[in-house]
Amino acid sequence: MSDNITVRGFVASEIRSSTTPGGVATASFRLGSTERRFDRASSAWVDGNTNWFTVQGYRQLAGNVGCSIKKGQRVIVIGRLKMRSWEKDGRVYHVAEIDAESVGHDLMWGSANFTRMAGAGNPAAPGQPAAATAGHDNSPDEPQAPEDGDDQASDPPAVFVDEASGEVQEVDEETGELKGAAA
Repeated sequence: MSDNITVRGFVASEIRSSTTPGGVATASFRLGSTERRFDRASSAWVDGNTNWFTVQGYRQLAGNVGCSIKKGQRVIVIGRLKMRSWEKDGRVYHVAEIDAESVGHDLMWGSANFTRMAGAGNPAAPGQPAAATAGHDNSPDEPQAPEDGDDQASDPPAVFVDEASGEVQEVDEETGELKGAAA
């Protein structure tokens, strides 16, 4: 079974990043989505059942998930639902997996800062980082004219700010990975 699905929930595990034998980057995590309902008898909101999913992202999404999403954060995931089952030692096991197309923070629960990466979405003009076109409403086939004749202008590097420590780290424009991060 393969259906499109949108799920709001919380990241219940650390992000697991890896690479396939073919060289494709992957990232996965467990997602819990708990039903909330208003109990009129107690005049309070109560938790209902929790549905559990394994979320899997590939390529650029995998790199962005690894740099952006942390355990405990509220997220929204859009992707294809896949139900798998198998039998082991006479017991049948079932798992719900989501092949993610998009993952983002649920801004109902907090705020986030977005950093556009090179090669994501609207491509940058040749020789320019994506940050150079951010905020401009140019179509992809519209040429980018240098401003004030300065065609060698250097844009500030993309950075990542760690919420917990406030530490600022530079982001590699080509790979989307943090420069100087431990391997």
